[in-house]
Amino acid sequence: MKNLRKILFPFSLIYAAITSLRNFLYDKNIKKSIGFDIPVIAVGNLSVGGTGKTPMVEYLIRLLSDRYSLVVLSRGYKRKSKGFYLANDITTIEEIGDEPFQYHSKFKNIHVAVNVDRVEGVTKILAALPKTEIVLLDDAFQHRKIKASFYIMLTAYNDLFYNDLVLPAGNLRECKSGVKRANVVVVTKCPKNLSEAEMLQIKSRIDIDNDKIFFSTINYHQTVTNNVEEIPVIDLKNDFIAVAGIAKPEYFYEYLNCTKNDCLTFSDHHFFSDQDLKNILQKANGRKIITTEKDYMRLQNQLPKNQLFYLPIEMDFIKEIEQFNNFLF
Repeated sequence: MKNLRKILFPFSLIYAAITSLRNFLYDKNIKKSIGFDIPVIAVGNLSVGGTGKTPMVEYLIRLLSDRYSLVVLSRGYKRKSKGFYLANDITTIEEIGDEPFQYHSKFKNIHVAVNVDRVEGVTKILAALPKTEIVLLDDAFQHRKIKASFYIMLTAYNDLFYNDLVLPAGNLRECKSGVKRANVVVVTKCPKNLSEAEMLQIKSRIDIDNDKIFFSTINYHQTVTNNVEEIPVIDLKNDFIAVAGIAKPEYFYEYLNCTKNDCLTFSDHHFFSDQDLKNILQKANGRKIITTEKDYMRLQNQLPKNQLFYLPIEMDFIKEIEQFNNFLF
């Protein structure tokens, strides 16, 4: 596969030229970016998938929602609705997509909306919810049409953007120089014992001020849950299968100590068909089914409730959490 992608390098040069021209036009105000009178925080990355945007967005929700009237605006990837949609009490996952539905289900003190056009989305949010104080844009680093107040760029420790190539030879959505638009960069999914020397080495490769680069890790809970029952992970032993439809499920499987034969992997944002559900139940053969929180949103009404559990996760900073929060505020 790697050799095949190398063959595609000439196409990466074309893609890079197109995205660079687009960014140049926005940087020089030839193409206009539209700003708003309230703070708009954009979370995103340079690469395709798997950098931990959902845990980052949830960290920001926990940080901000008790102090401000907050709305999360997402694209709503693979949803079945069109245009602008503001979630309500009877909203389904099909209408807004899995990640927005997760925010909507977990955080009752915020609003969640979806719209591919972020400018139109914020405009309609402010019309429908005029007391909104902050809009949080999920996966919007490349949305140059909207001018955010603060840009948080994520890059995963095991897949750092500066070692990658532009699509299709690599996974970058634009050239590495796009990092300069970030107000802060967060290196995600780091090992908890990451050394100061390695932090400095990574910082030396990222073209923004060192004091604007932060390091975070993923904390998996010690129990799995279905919101009714909790089971310590250590008590699962091998009496389960693991199901994941996320970009990079390796950490999830590793934490559960799941044997290869008991791991079922689907594409990111996968909507499970009747045949998929049949295969999962057949593979489980009466055992517990452990999935990610995002996948649980899609599976919770389709598999036996007493058999299906998810593993909660949260993002945490390795150090300098107060400095990050102060930059944001």
